[in-house]
Amino acid sequence: MTQKPFKYEGWLYGLAFLIAVGLRLPGLGYIPLNETEARLALEALRLAAGLKQALSPHPGYILSTASLFFLYGGGADALARLVPALVGSALTCAPLLFRDRLKPRPGLILAFFIALDPGLVAISRQAASPVLAITCLVFSLGFFNQRKFLMAGVFAALALLGGPSIWMGLLGLGLALALYQAAKLHFVDKRPAFNFSFDAVERNTFFIAMAAALIIGGTFFFLAPNGLSAAIASIPAYLSGWRTVPQTGASLLLIALAVYQPFALILAFLAIIRGWVQASRKIVFLHLWLFVSVILALLYPARQVSDLAWSLIPLNALAALELVRFLRVRLEERKEALGAIGLTLFLWLFAWMNLTAMSRSLGAPGAYQQHLILAVGALALLPISVVLIWLGWSLRVAQVSLIWGLGIALGVLSFAGALGVTGARGLDYPEIWQLQDRPLQASLLVATVDDLSEWGKGYDHAVPATIIGLNSPALEWALRKNSPSVENFVNTEQPQQLIISTFEFDPNSSAPYRGQDFLWRSNVNWSTAQPADWFKWLFLREMPQTSENIILWADNNLFINAKK
Repeated sequence: MTQKPFKYEGWLYGLAFLIAVGLRLPGLGYIPLNETEARLALEALRLAAGLKQALSPHPGYILSTASLFFLYGGGADALARLVPALVGSALTCAPLLFRDRLKPRPGLILAFFIALDPGLVAISRQAASPVLAITCLVFSLGFFNQRKFLMAGVFAALALLGGPSIWMGLLGLGLALALYQAAKLHFVDKRPAFNFSFDAVERNTFFIAMAAALIIGGTFFFLAPNGLSAAIASIPAYLSGWRTVPQTGASLLLIALAVYQPFALILAFLAIIRGWVQASRKIVFLHLWLFVSVILALLYPARQVSDLAWSLIPLNALAALELVRFLRVRLEERKEALGAIGLTLFLWLFAWMNLTAMSRSLGAPGAYQQHLILAVGALALLPISVVLIWLGWSLRVAQVSLIWGLGIALGVLSFAGALGVTGARGLDYPEIWQLQDRPLQASLLVATVDDLSEWGKGYDHAVPATIIGLNSPALEWALRKNSPSVENFVNTEQPQQLIISTFEFDPNSSAPYRGQDFLWRSNVNWSTAQPADWFKWLFLREMPQTSENIILWADNNLFINAKK
Protein backbone atom coordinates (compact mmCIF):
# COMPACT_ATOMS: atom_id res chain seq x y z
CA MET A 1 0.00 0.00 0.00
CA THR A 2 1.45 3.33 -1.11
CA GLN A 3 1.71 5.92 1.65
CA LYS A 4 0.66 9.49 0.89
CA PRO A 5 3.46 12.06 1.27
CA PHE A 6 3.03 14.67 3.97
CA LYS A 7 3.61 18.40 3.62
CA TYR A 8 7.16 19.44 2.69
CA GLU A 9 8.35 15.81 2.64
CA GLY A 10 10.31 16.33 -0.58
CA TRP A 11 11.92 19.50 0.74
CA LEU A 12 12.89 17.77 3.98
CA TYR A 13 14.52 14.91 2.07
CA GLY A 14 16.40 17.53 0.11
CA LEU A 15 17.55 19.10 3.38
CA ALA A 16 18.76 15.70 4.63
CA PHE A 17 20.71 15.25 1.40
CA LEU A 18 22.28 18.71 1.69
CA ILE A 19 23.32 17.97 5.29
CA ALA A 20 24.89 14.72 4.10
CA VAL A 21 26.76 16.53 1.33
CA GLY A 22 27.86 19.23 3.77
CA LEU A 23 29.45 16.64 6.07
CA ARG A 24 30.95 14.45 3.36
CA LEU A 25 32.33 16.75 0.66
CA PRO A 26 34.14 19.70 2.32
CA GLY A 27 37.81 19.13 3.13
CA LEU A 28 38.05 15.71 1.47
CA GLY A 29 41.74 16.27 0.86
CA TYR A 30 42.56 17.64 4.32
CA ILE A 31 43.76 14.29 5.67
CA PRO A 32 46.33 12.65 3.34
CA LEU A 33 45.50 9.23 1.92
CA ASN A 34 46.60 6.39 4.17
CA GLU A 35 48.38 3.27 2.91
CA THR A 36 45.27 1.34 1.83
CA GLU A 37 43.62 4.34 0.19
CA ALA A 38 46.82 5.32 -1.62
CA ARG A 39 47.38 1.81 -3.00
CA LEU A 40 43.98 1.80 -4.69
CA ALA A 41 44.26 5.45 -5.78
CA LEU A 42 47.58 4.62 -7.45
CA GLU A 43 45.91 1.79 -9.36
CA ALA A 44 43.23 4.22 -10.54
CA LEU A 45 45.88 6.77 -11.53
CA ARG A 46 47.87 4.21 -13.53
CA LEU A 47 44.70 2.99 -15.20
CA ALA A 48 43.82 6.57 -16.14
CA ALA A 49 47.29 6.90 -17.68
CA GLY A 50 46.62 3.85 -19.87
CA LEU A 51 48.92 1.43 -18.05
CA LYS A 52 47.92 -2.24 -18.06
CA GLN A 53 47.87 -3.80 -14.61
CA ALA A 54 46.04 -6.26 -12.41
CA LEU A 55 43.33 -4.61 -10.34
CA SER A 56 42.62 -5.06 -6.65
CA PRO A 57 39.19 -6.48 -5.74
CA HIS A 58 37.62 -2.99 -5.64
CA PRO A 59 36.74 -2.54 -9.33
CA GLY A 60 33.81 -0.21 -8.72
CA TYR A 61 35.98 2.31 -6.91
CA ILE A 62 39.07 1.94 -9.12
CA LEU A 63 37.23 2.26 -12.45
CA SER A 64 35.04 5.20 -11.40
CA THR A 65 37.95 7.07 -9.81
CA ALA A 66 40.18 6.39 -12.82
CA SER A 67 37.62 8.15 -15.01
CA LEU A 68 37.74 11.20 -12.69
CA PHE A 69 41.54 11.21 -12.78
CA PHE A 70 41.45 11.00 -16.58
CA LEU A 71 39.09 13.98 -16.85
CA TYR A 72 41.06 15.97 -14.27
CA GLY A 73 44.39 15.15 -15.89
CA GLY A 74 45.93 13.66 -12.76
CA GLY A 75 45.21 12.60 -9.21
CA ALA A 76 44.30 14.53 -6.09
CA ASP A 77 43.45 13.51 -2.53
CA ALA A 78 39.99 15.03 -2.67
CA LEU A 79 39.28 13.51 -6.08
CA ALA A 80 40.33 10.08 -4.81
CA ARG A 81 37.56 10.27 -2.19
CA LEU A 82 34.90 11.99 -4.29
CA VAL A 83 33.03 8.89 -5.48
CA PRO A 84 32.52 7.43 -1.97
CA ALA A 85 31.43 10.87 -0.72
CA LEU A 86 28.78 11.26 -3.43
CA VAL A 87 27.58 7.67 -3.08
CA GLY A 88 27.39 8.00 0.71
CA SER A 89 25.36 11.20 0.37
CA ALA A 90 22.91 9.47 -1.99
CA LEU A 91 22.16 6.89 0.72
CA THR A 92 19.91 9.47 2.41
CA CYS A 93 17.42 9.01 -0.45
CA ALA A 94 17.12 5.24 0.04
CA PRO A 95 14.28 5.42 2.65
CA LEU A 96 12.00 6.73 -0.12
CA LEU A 97 12.10 3.27 -1.67
CA PHE A 98 10.77 1.71 1.57
CA ARG A 99 7.94 4.17 2.29
CA ASP A 100 5.36 1.38 2.18
CA ARG A 101 7.16 -0.48 4.99
CA LEU A 102 8.69 2.27 7.10
CA LYS A 103 5.90 4.83 6.53
CA PRO A 104 6.73 8.42 5.55
CA ARG A 105 7.71 9.96 8.90
CA PRO A 106 10.03 7.18 10.14
CA GLY A 107 11.56 7.09 6.67
CA LEU A 108 12.31 10.82 6.79
CA ILE A 109 13.80 10.51 10.28
CA LEU A 110 15.95 7.64 8.99
CA ALA A 111 17.20 9.90 6.17
CA PHE A 112 18.41 12.46 8.73
CA PHE A 113 19.95 9.73 10.88
CA ILE A 114 21.88 8.48 7.84
CA ALA A 115 23.00 12.01 6.98
CA LEU A 116 24.33 12.66 10.48
CA ASP A 117 25.62 9.22 11.49
CA PRO A 118 29.34 9.51 12.36
CA GLY A 119 30.16 6.03 11.07
CA LEU A 120 28.47 6.58 7.72
CA VAL A 121 30.09 10.02 7.45
CA ALA A 122 33.50 8.46 8.12
CA ILE A 123 33.30 5.68 5.52
CA SER A 124 31.92 8.15 2.97
CA ARG A 125 35.15 10.12 3.29
CA GLN A 126 37.43 7.11 2.77
CA ALA A 127 38.62 5.79 -0.57
CA ALA A 128 37.32 2.30 -1.46
CA SER A 129 35.25 2.03 1.69
CA PRO A 130 32.22 -0.25 2.19
CA VAL A 131 29.88 2.65 1.42
CA LEU A 132 29.74 1.73 -2.29
CA ALA A 133 28.59 -1.81 -1.52
CA ILE A 134 26.18 -0.69 1.23
CA THR A 135 24.49 2.03 -0.80
CA CYS A 136 24.13 -0.03 -3.97
CA LEU A 137 22.79 -3.07 -2.08
CA VAL A 138 20.25 -0.96 -0.18
CA PHE A 139 19.11 0.70 -3.42
CA SER A 140 18.85 -2.71 -5.10
CA LEU A 141 16.63 -3.97 -2.25
CA GLY A 142 14.61 -0.77 -2.43
CA PHE A 143 13.93 -1.05 -6.14
CA PHE A 144 13.17 -4.74 -5.62
CA ASN A 145 10.64 -3.67 -2.98
CA GLN A 146 9.13 -1.23 -5.49
CA ARG A 147 8.97 -4.03 -8.10
CA LYS A 148 11.33 -2.11 -10.39
CA PHE A 149 13.45 -5.06 -11.43
CA LEU A 150 15.52 -3.31 -14.09
CA MET A 151 16.96 -0.81 -11.61
CA ALA A 152 17.22 -3.51 -8.94
CA GLY A 153 19.42 -5.57 -11.25
CA VAL A 154 21.63 -2.60 -12.14
CA PHE A 155 22.28 -1.71 -8.50
CA ALA A 156 22.82 -5.36 -7.59
CA ALA A 157 25.63 -5.47 -10.17
CA LEU A 158 27.12 -2.23 -8.84
CA ALA A 159 27.02 -3.70 -5.32
CA LEU A 160 28.99 -6.74 -6.51
CA LEU A 161 31.63 -4.34 -7.84
CA GLY A 162 31.86 -2.62 -4.44
CA GLY A 163 34.67 -4.77 -3.03
CA PRO A 164 35.02 -7.65 -0.56
CA SER A 165 32.72 -5.92 1.94
CA ILE A 166 29.68 -6.86 -0.14
CA TRP A 167 30.06 -10.50 0.89
CA MET A 168 29.90 -9.63 4.58
CA GLY A 169 26.76 -7.62 3.87
CA LEU A 170 25.12 -10.39 1.85
CA LEU A 171 26.07 -12.99 4.44
CA GLY A 172 24.61 -10.90 7.25
CA LEU A 173 21.42 -10.18 5.31
CA GLY A 174 21.02 -13.84 4.32
CA LEU A 175 21.50 -15.10 7.88
CA ALA A 176 19.05 -12.50 9.19
CA LEU A 177 16.41 -13.60 6.67
CA ALA A 178 16.98 -17.24 7.61
CA LEU A 179 16.56 -16.51 11.32
CA TYR A 180 13.54 -14.37 10.55
CA GLN A 181 11.84 -17.19 8.67
CA ALA A 182 12.64 -19.58 11.50
CA ALA A 183 11.02 -17.38 14.14
CA LYS A 184 7.70 -18.97 15.20
CA LEU A 185 5.75 -15.86 16.14
CA HIS A 186 2.29 -14.56 15.57
CA PHE A 187 3.26 -11.40 13.74
CA VAL A 188 1.06 -8.36 13.72
CA ASP A 189 2.32 -7.34 10.29
CA LYS A 190 1.40 -10.17 7.92
CA ARG A 191 3.68 -9.03 5.12
CA PRO A 192 7.11 -10.66 4.71
CA ALA A 193 10.27 -8.66 5.32
CA PHE A 194 10.96 -8.73 1.59
CA ASN A 195 8.77 -10.11 -1.14
CA PHE A 196 11.11 -12.18 -3.28
CA SER A 197 8.37 -13.62 -5.49
CA PHE A 198 8.46 -12.66 -9.15
CA ASP A 199 7.27 -14.15 -12.39
CA ALA A 200 9.42 -15.28 -15.31
CA VAL A 201 9.41 -11.87 -17.03
CA GLU A 202 10.43 -10.06 -13.85
CA ARG A 203 13.12 -12.64 -13.09
CA ASN A 204 14.57 -12.35 -16.59
CA THR A 205 14.49 -8.55 -16.38
CA PHE A 206 16.39 -8.60 -13.09
CA PHE A 207 19.11 -11.04 -14.11
CA ILE A 208 19.60 -9.64 -17.61
CA ALA A 209 19.93 -6.12 -16.19
CA MET A 210 22.36 -7.35 -13.54
CA ALA A 211 24.47 -9.25 -16.09
CA ALA A 212 24.56 -6.33 -18.51
CA ALA A 213 25.47 -3.82 -15.79
CA LEU A 214 28.09 -6.18 -14.40
CA ILE A 215 29.75 -6.59 -17.80
CA ILE A 216 29.55 -2.91 -18.80
CA GLY A 217 30.39 -1.51 -15.38
CA GLY A 218 32.96 -4.17 -14.54
CA THR A 219 34.88 -3.53 -17.75
CA PHE A 220 34.14 0.23 -17.83
CA PHE A 221 32.55 -0.02 -21.25
CA PHE A 222 35.08 -2.72 -22.26
CA LEU A 223 38.07 -0.42 -21.66
CA ALA A 224 39.29 -2.44 -18.64
CA PRO A 225 38.32 -6.11 -19.11
CA ASN A 226 40.19 -7.20 -15.96
CA GLY A 227 37.63 -5.37 -13.85
CA LEU A 228 35.42 -8.46 -13.97
CA SER A 229 38.20 -10.69 -12.67
CA ALA A 230 38.77 -8.15 -9.88
CA ALA A 231 35.10 -8.43 -8.92
CA ILE A 232 35.39 -12.22 -8.75
CA ALA A 233 38.61 -11.86 -6.73
CA SER A 234 36.62 -10.10 -4.00
CA ILE A 235 35.27 -13.51 -2.93
CA PRO A 236 38.66 -15.08 -2.02
CA ALA A 237 39.76 -11.70 -0.63
CA TYR A 238 36.88 -11.77 1.84
CA LEU A 239 37.32 -15.46 2.67
CA SER A 240 41.04 -14.98 3.30
CA GLY A 241 40.11 -12.56 6.07
CA TRP A 242 38.77 -15.51 8.07
CA ARG A 243 42.28 -16.98 8.15
CA THR A 244 44.24 -13.90 9.20
CA VAL A 245 45.52 -12.90 12.62
CA PRO A 246 43.29 -10.21 14.18
CA GLN A 247 44.84 -6.75 14.26
CA THR A 248 41.86 -4.85 15.63
CA GLY A 249 40.31 -5.87 18.94
CA ALA A 250 36.62 -6.73 19.01
CA SER A 251 36.19 -4.44 22.02
CA LEU A 252 37.15 -1.44 19.88
CA LEU A 253 34.11 -2.06 17.66
CA LEU A 254 31.79 -2.18 20.67
CA ILE A 255 33.31 1.04 22.04
CA ALA A 256 32.76 2.70 18.65
CA LEU A 257 29.07 1.78 18.71
CA ALA A 258 28.61 3.02 22.27
CA VAL A 259 30.46 6.31 21.76
CA TYR A 260 29.23 7.35 18.31
CA GLN A 261 25.65 5.99 18.27
CA PRO A 262 24.45 6.24 21.92
CA PHE A 263 21.02 7.72 21.18
CA ALA A 264 20.36 5.32 18.30
CA LEU A 265 21.29 2.40 20.56
CA ILE A 266 18.85 3.53 23.26
CA LEU A 267 16.02 3.99 20.78
CA ALA A 268 16.81 0.69 19.04
CA PHE A 269 16.76 -1.11 22.40
CA LEU A 270 13.31 0.30 23.18
CA ALA A 271 12.08 -0.58 19.69
CA ILE A 272 13.38 -4.16 19.97
CA ILE A 273 11.56 -4.70 23.28
CA ARG A 274 8.35 -3.29 21.84
CA GLY A 275 8.74 -5.26 18.61
CA TRP A 276 9.14 -8.63 20.31
CA VAL A 277 6.32 -7.94 22.77
CA GLN A 278 3.96 -6.85 20.00
CA ALA A 279 5.33 -9.48 17.55
CA SER A 280 6.04 -6.89 14.85
CA ARG A 281 7.64 -8.53 11.84
CA LYS A 282 9.28 -5.30 10.72
CA ILE A 283 11.08 -4.69 14.01
CA VAL A 284 11.95 -8.36 14.52
CA PHE A 285 13.63 -8.54 11.12
CA LEU A 286 15.59 -5.32 11.68
CA HIS A 287 16.66 -6.58 15.09
CA LEU A 288 17.91 -9.87 13.63
CA TRP A 289 19.75 -7.99 10.87
CA LEU A 290 21.39 -5.71 13.43
CA PHE A 291 22.33 -8.63 15.69
CA VAL A 292 23.82 -10.74 12.88
CA SER A 293 25.74 -7.79 11.38
CA VAL A 294 27.37 -6.92 14.70
CA ILE A 295 28.24 -10.56 15.47
CA LEU A 296 29.81 -11.06 12.02
CA ALA A 297 31.89 -7.90 12.43
CA LEU A 298 33.09 -9.05 15.86
CA LEU A 299 33.92 -12.60 14.75
CA TYR A 300 35.70 -11.66 11.50
CA PRO A 301 39.46 -11.99 12.20
CA ALA A 302 40.38 -9.30 9.65
CA ARG A 303 37.88 -6.98 11.27
CA GLN A 304 38.04 -3.24 10.90
CA VAL A 305 35.83 -0.63 12.51
CA SER A 306 34.35 0.04 9.07
CA ASP A 307 32.83 -3.47 9.13
CA LEU A 308 30.31 -2.10 11.63
CA ALA A 309 28.84 0.06 8.87
CA TRP A 310 26.54 -2.78 7.79
CA SER A 311 24.89 -2.72 11.21
CA LEU A 312 24.25 1.03 11.07
CA ILE A 313 21.42 0.67 8.55
CA PRO A 314 19.16 -1.55 10.72
CA LEU A 315 20.28 0.32 13.85
CA ASN A 316 19.17 3.69 12.51
CA ALA A 317 15.99 2.20 11.04
CA LEU A 318 15.01 0.84 14.47
CA ALA A 319 15.84 4.18 16.06
CA ALA A 320 13.69 6.04 13.52
CA LEU A 321 10.73 3.72 14.09
CA GLU A 322 10.93 4.36 17.83
CA LEU A 323 11.59 8.11 17.74
CA VAL A 324 8.48 8.78 15.64
CA ARG A 325 6.36 7.60 18.58
CA PHE A 326 7.53 10.64 20.59
CA LEU A 327 6.86 13.32 17.99
CA ARG A 328 3.32 14.15 19.01
CA VAL A 329 2.48 15.83 22.30
CA ARG A 330 -0.98 17.08 23.19
CA LEU A 331 -1.37 20.84 22.98
CA GLU A 332 -2.20 21.21 26.67
CA GLU A 333 0.98 19.32 27.65
CA ARG A 334 3.50 21.12 25.44
CA LYS A 335 4.56 23.73 28.01
CA GLU A 336 5.15 21.08 30.63
CA ALA A 337 7.02 18.93 28.13
CA LEU A 338 9.29 21.83 27.09
CA GLY A 339 10.07 22.63 30.69
CA ALA A 340 10.85 19.00 31.47
CA ILE A 341 13.08 18.74 28.39
CA GLY A 342 14.92 21.86 29.53
CA LEU A 343 15.47 20.36 32.97
CA THR A 344 16.78 17.11 31.46
CA LEU A 345 19.16 19.04 29.21
CA PHE A 346 20.42 21.13 32.12
CA LEU A 347 21.22 18.03 34.18
CA TRP A 348 23.01 16.39 31.25
CA LEU A 349 24.98 19.55 30.47
CA PHE A 350 25.98 20.01 34.11
CA ALA A 351 27.09 16.36 34.37
CA TRP A 352 29.02 16.58 31.09
CA MET A 353 30.86 19.74 32.12
CA ASN A 354 31.97 18.10 35.36
CA LEU A 355 33.02 14.91 33.59
CA THR A 356 35.08 17.00 31.17
CA ALA A 357 36.65 18.83 34.08
CA MET A 358 37.44 15.44 35.66
CA SER A 359 39.36 14.41 32.55
CA ARG A 360 41.44 17.58 32.81
CA SER A 361 42.19 17.08 36.52
CA LEU A 362 43.27 13.44 36.57
CA GLY A 363 46.49 14.41 38.36
CA ALA A 364 44.75 16.50 41.03
CA PRO A 365 42.84 14.16 43.42
CA GLY A 366 40.97 16.92 45.23
CA ALA A 367 39.53 18.56 42.12
CA TYR A 368 38.89 15.15 40.57
CA GLN A 369 36.75 13.98 43.49
CA GLN A 370 34.83 17.24 43.61
CA HIS A 371 33.84 17.05 39.93
CA LEU A 372 33.05 13.34 40.32
CA ILE A 373 30.57 14.04 43.14
CA LEU A 374 28.88 16.81 41.14
CA ALA A 375 28.64 14.65 38.00
CA VAL A 376 27.22 11.64 39.84
CA GLY A 377 24.77 13.88 41.68
CA ALA A 378 23.48 15.40 38.44
CA LEU A 379 23.08 11.98 36.82
CA ALA A 380 21.28 10.67 39.92
CA LEU A 381 18.84 13.58 39.76
CA LEU A 382 17.88 12.65 36.21
CA PRO A 383 15.76 9.53 36.99
CA ILE A 384 14.38 11.24 40.11
CA SER A 385 13.22 14.21 38.02
CA VAL A 386 11.61 11.88 35.47
CA VAL A 387 9.65 10.11 38.22
CA LEU A 388 8.53 13.45 39.70
CA ILE A 389 7.41 14.65 36.26
CA TRP A 390 5.45 11.41 35.87
CA LEU A 391 3.75 11.88 39.23
CA GLY A 392 3.20 15.62 38.78
CA TRP A 393 1.96 15.68 35.19
CA SER A 394 1.73 12.43 33.23
CA LEU A 395 3.69 9.44 32.08
CA ARG A 396 3.62 10.76 28.51
CA VAL A 397 5.26 14.04 29.49
CA ALA A 398 7.92 12.14 31.47
CA GLN A 399 8.66 9.87 28.48
CA VAL A 400 8.84 12.74 26.02
CA SER A 401 11.07 14.82 28.29
CA LEU A 402 13.46 11.91 28.84
CA ILE A 403 13.67 10.88 25.17
CA TRP A 404 14.00 14.38 23.76
CA GLY A 405 16.36 15.48 26.50
CA LEU A 406 18.54 12.48 25.80
CA GLY A 407 18.07 12.97 22.08
CA ILE A 408 19.32 16.55 22.05
CA ALA A 409 22.18 15.90 24.48
CA LEU A 410 23.40 12.68 22.88
CA GLY A 411 22.59 14.04 19.42
CA VAL A 412 25.02 16.89 19.99
CA LEU A 413 27.59 14.31 21.10
CA SER A 414 27.06 12.26 17.93
CA PHE A 415 27.17 15.38 15.75
CA ALA A 416 30.49 16.32 17.35
CA GLY A 417 31.70 12.83 16.49
CA ALA A 418 30.55 13.32 12.90
CA LEU A 419 32.53 16.56 12.70
CA GLY A 420 35.50 14.83 14.30
CA VAL A 421 35.69 12.03 11.74
CA THR A 422 35.87 14.63 8.97
CA GLY A 423 39.25 15.70 10.34
CA ALA A 424 37.97 19.15 11.27
CA ARG A 425 39.84 19.02 14.59
CA GLY A 426 43.12 17.93 12.99
CA LEU A 427 45.28 14.82 13.09
CA ASP A 428 46.17 15.33 16.76
CA TYR A 429 42.61 14.46 17.83
CA PRO A 430 42.00 10.90 16.62
CA GLU A 431 38.64 9.21 16.09
CA ILE A 432 37.98 5.47 16.16
CA TRP A 433 36.29 5.56 12.75
CA GLN A 434 39.34 7.15 11.13
CA LEU A 435 41.87 4.96 9.36
CA GLN A 436 45.25 4.01 10.79
CA ASP A 437 48.63 4.50 9.05
CA ARG A 438 47.91 8.18 8.45
CA PRO A 439 50.75 10.28 7.00
CA LEU A 440 51.37 13.18 9.35
CA GLN A 441 53.68 15.46 7.37
CA ALA A 442 52.89 14.53 3.76
CA SER A 443 52.19 18.13 2.71
CA LEU A 444 55.42 19.35 4.33
CA LEU A 445 57.41 16.61 2.60
CA VAL A 446 55.91 17.46 -0.80
CA ALA A 447 56.53 21.17 -0.29
CA THR A 448 60.18 20.48 0.59
CA VAL A 449 60.65 18.29 -2.48
CA ASP A 450 59.09 21.00 -4.66
CA ASP A 451 61.41 23.64 -3.21
CA LEU A 452 64.49 21.49 -3.81
CA SER A 453 63.37 20.78 -7.36
CA GLU A 454 62.84 24.48 -8.04
CA TRP A 455 66.21 25.44 -6.55
CA GLY A 456 68.13 22.80 -8.46
CA LYS A 457 66.26 22.61 -11.79
CA GLY A 458 64.21 25.79 -11.98
CA TYR A 459 60.70 24.35 -11.68
CA ASP A 460 58.62 21.98 -9.51
CA HIS A 461 58.57 18.20 -9.97
CA ALA A 462 61.68 18.21 -12.16
CA VAL A 463 63.77 15.97 -9.90
CA PRO A 464 62.64 12.32 -9.66
CA ALA A 465 62.37 10.81 -6.20
CA THR A 466 63.72 7.41 -5.18
CA ILE A 467 62.20 5.47 -2.28
CA ILE A 468 64.63 3.04 -0.68
CA GLY A 469 63.75 0.39 1.88
CA LEU A 470 60.17 1.57 2.37
CA ASN A 471 56.93 -0.12 1.40
CA SER A 472 54.58 2.83 1.49
CA PRO A 473 51.96 3.42 -1.23
CA ALA A 474 51.04 6.62 0.64
CA LEU A 475 54.57 7.90 0.04
CA GLU A 476 54.39 6.99 -3.65
CA TRP A 477 51.05 8.76 -3.89
CA ALA A 478 52.32 11.90 -2.16
CA LEU A 479 55.31 12.09 -4.52
CA ARG A 480 53.40 10.98 -7.62
CA LYS A 481 54.32 14.16 -9.54
CA ASN A 482 58.02 13.43 -9.04
CA SER A 483 57.96 10.07 -10.85
CA PRO A 484 58.85 8.04 -7.74
CA SER A 485 60.66 4.74 -8.07
CA VAL A 486 61.00 2.11 -5.35
CA GLU A 487 64.42 0.50 -4.89
CA ASN A 488 66.08 -1.77 -2.36
CA PHE A 489 69.48 -0.08 -2.48
CA VAL A 490 71.31 2.97 -3.84
CA ASN A 491 72.42 2.77 -7.45
CA THR A 492 76.09 3.84 -7.26
CA GLU A 493 76.42 3.96 -11.06
CA GLN A 494 73.56 6.45 -11.40
CA PRO A 495 73.25 8.41 -8.13
CA GLN A 496 69.80 9.68 -7.22
CA GLN A 497 69.29 13.32 -6.36
CA LEU A 498 66.34 12.79 -4.01
CA ILE A 499 66.14 9.75 -1.73
CA ILE A 500 63.46 8.96 0.83
CA SER A 501 64.46 6.22 3.23
CA THR A 502 64.07 4.84 6.72
CA PHE A 503 65.67 6.55 9.66
CA GLU A 504 68.54 4.04 9.77
CA PHE A 505 69.63 4.52 6.14
CA ASP A 506 72.65 6.74 5.40
CA PRO A 507 73.58 7.47 1.74
CA ASN A 508 76.49 9.80 2.48
CA SER A 509 78.96 7.00 1.85
CA SER A 510 78.38 7.24 -1.91
CA ALA A 511 77.60 10.93 -2.50
CA PRO A 512 77.28 14.23 -0.59
CA TYR A 513 73.73 14.53 0.72
CA ARG A 514 71.86 16.64 3.20
CA GLY A 515 69.04 15.05 5.18
CA GLN A 516 65.81 16.16 6.84
CA ASP A 517 63.58 13.90 8.90
CA PHE A 518 59.77 13.88 8.72
CA LEU A 519 57.05 12.24 10.78
CA TRP A 520 55.33 9.73 8.54
CA ARG A 521 52.85 6.99 9.43
CA SER A 522 50.92 7.55 12.64
CA ASN A 523 48.89 4.95 14.53
CA VAL A 524 46.69 5.43 17.57
CA ASN A 525 47.39 3.04 20.45
CA TRP A 526 43.81 1.85 20.88
CA SER A 527 44.80 -1.69 21.88
CA THR A 528 47.18 -0.63 24.65
CA ALA A 529 45.16 2.30 26.00
CA GLN A 530 44.51 2.33 29.73
CA PRO A 531 41.17 3.32 31.35
CA ALA A 532 42.56 6.78 32.11
CA ASP A 533 43.51 7.16 28.42
CA TRP A 534 39.99 6.20 27.33
CA PHE A 535 38.42 8.59 29.81
CA LYS A 536 40.56 11.44 28.53
CA TRP A 537 39.87 10.54 24.91
CA LEU A 538 36.10 10.44 25.46
CA PHE A 539 36.01 14.06 26.61
CA LEU A 540 39.12 15.63 25.08
CA ARG A 541 39.89 13.32 22.13
CA GLU A 542 43.47 12.86 23.29
CA MET A 543 45.05 9.42 22.92
CA PRO A 544 48.69 8.25 22.81
CA GLN A 545 49.98 7.73 19.28
CA THR A 546 53.07 6.18 17.74
CA SER A 547 54.67 7.50 14.58
CA GLU A 548 57.38 6.46 12.15
CA ASN A 549 60.19 8.75 11.00
CA ILE A 550 61.54 8.91 7.47
CA ILE A 551 64.39 10.99 6.02
CA LEU A 552 64.51 12.97 2.82
CA TRP A 553 68.06 12.98 1.46
CA ALA A 554 68.83 15.65 -1.14
CA ASP A 555 71.90 15.92 -3.33
CA ASN A 556 74.01 18.81 -2.13
CA ASN A 557 73.97 20.33 -5.65
CA LEU A 558 70.23 21.02 -5.41
CA PHE A 559 70.66 23.66 -2.72
CA ILE A 560 70.99 27.35 -3.51
CA ASN A 561 74.15 27.76 -1.45
CA ALA A 562 75.85 24.71 -2.97
CA LYS A 563 79.17 25.24 -4.72
CA LYS A 564 78.59 24.48 -8.40
